[in-house]
Amino acid sequence: MSAAWWQEGVFYQVYPRSFQDTDGDGVGDLAGVEARLDHLVDLGVDALWLSPIYPSPMVDFGYDVADHCDVDPCCGTLADFDRLLAAAHGKGLRVVLDFVPNHTSDRHAWFVESKSSRTSPKRDWYIWRDAAPGGGPPNNWISDFGGSAWEWDAPTGQYYLHAFLKEQPDLDWRNPDVRRAMYDVLRFWLARGVDGFRIDVLWHILKAEGLPDNPPNPDYRPSMGEMSRVLQTQSTDQPEVHVIAAEMRRIADTYGERVLIGELYLPLDRLMTYYGPGLSGVHLPFNFQLLEAPWNARTIEAIIREYEAALPPGAWPNWVLGNHDRPRVAERVGEAQARVAAMMLLTLRGTPTLYYGDELAIGRVEIPPERVRDPREHREPGLGLGRDPVRTPMAWDATPHAAFTTGAPWLPLHDDWRERNVALQRSAAGSPLSLHRSLLALRRAHPALAVGDIAIVDASGDILAYERRSGTDRLLVALNLGDAPAELTLPAWAHHARPLLSTLEGDAEPAGARLVLRPDEGRVLAPGAPAT
Repeated sequence: MSAAWWQEGVFYQVYPRSFQDTDGDGVGDLAGVEARLDHLVDLGVDALWLSPIYPSPMVDFGYDVADHCDVDPCCGTLADFDRLLAAAHGKGLRVVLDFVPNHTSDRHAWFVESKSSRTSPKRDWYIWRDAAPGGGPPNNWISDFGGSAWEWDAPTGQYYLHAFLKEQPDLDWRNPDVRRAMYDVLRFWLARGVDGFRIDVLWHILKAEGLPDNPPNPDYRPSMGEMSRVLQTQSTDQPEVHVIAAEMRRIADTYGERVLIGELYLPLDRLMTYYGPGLSGVHLPFNFQLLEAPWNARTIEAIIREYEAALPPGAWPNWVLGNHDRPRVAERVGEAQARVAAMMLLTLRGTPTLYYGDELAIGRVEIPPERVRDPREHREPGLGLGRDPVRTPMAWDATPHAAFTTGAPWLPLHDDWRERNVALQRSAAGSPLSLHRSLLALRRAHPALAVGDIAIVDASGDILAYERRSGTDRLLVALNLGDAPAELTLPAWAHHARPLLSTLEGDAEPAGARLVLRPDEGRVLAPGAPAT
């Protein structure tokens, strides 16, 4: 059987506010994404995932949705979206939207109606409760952004629930009317031609019946953020959410080969349940293990082994190194190892997702206090939880504002944007961008990398190695996660393997029965005598 497009393909996440501005207001827009599609084609990715573009007061920069079936004026119009979709499809790119089902903006017409009175027909579209006996919030739940997850509404004398900001009230997904309305949102965009959805905080959308207290976290430390004071056993990951995921899957399947990707920060055993019985759940429950894993070969080898072993029969894996919420990979491991990380991401079995700017190895971006925009940072400053540093504008060239905008960028660029931009890296043979292009071209040329099996090769020290194989196509990937030379004993089939790609330039020691990797080097090798 042939693989689905989302199994063979590589996803590329765009944060639209920061990709390309075309009207000079300093905020990226859909016309800008369309104007830069050739970068994605040149890079070699297959699908574009857009972070939220819906009408929003932008308290949480698009994740506070005021209308799920339109486009915010800062991004453009529905007509702009249709043009982008047609242009992307014309270039062979799929388009995936963010779907935000857990909550709306407090300015959404549904919540305005719900808040109008206790007898409102939409009162039970959201989660309203009386105060606890003696006063105060109904339970001990904590917002993911700190503080109580309950907000008092004096005019109607009740609290409403918000897992995030108070401007983001949670919908009650136990109400069948809510389900029908949100499923109609899916149908609206699917009928328009989108190729699927990344489902925001999927594990949050159902709460335990009766809303009991969450248990205290015995391992809590203040540096973790206030939300970690409790374990979210009652406020997230309820068994009934799998019924909703299956219903979403059935809707998507009626529109042909579409994909559903679930955002799920969960332990491995619970993550696997979101594939659903008989693979009836989301196609790809996001695998975020590499976002916080210690950069250690043996630790990552164990992660790969355990993840592969845990997959249900027929389930397809996926890997992520960065996104709009977590520090960039080059900040976490340094630029030298970011190159090795890129080789790993694009050669592991499964669907990889690239985050915009990681192909340039953008690292830490310092945001001056007066330019902080993220409400997460404003609510709990100094803990390093702010997301602004990973949402800064893309650098296209060395002209003013890196050609992102003719105005003032909504967030500052990385300090070295004049040297770290697309135009310069495109023409530099050893650049991070050139490496990504080469890796993606190699992936397209070798079924072993796109759809093949994986087998870990015994290694020690700082080396992580694995075989990829599909039919007669057989490759070895060897990665040195350390800053000193390291040696790998090659399996017999790989003796005298020929190098296909290295993360480093210059001559490397040829492989015989043993392979010596330079510091911070990764290599992909194929069977055969050394080239002459």
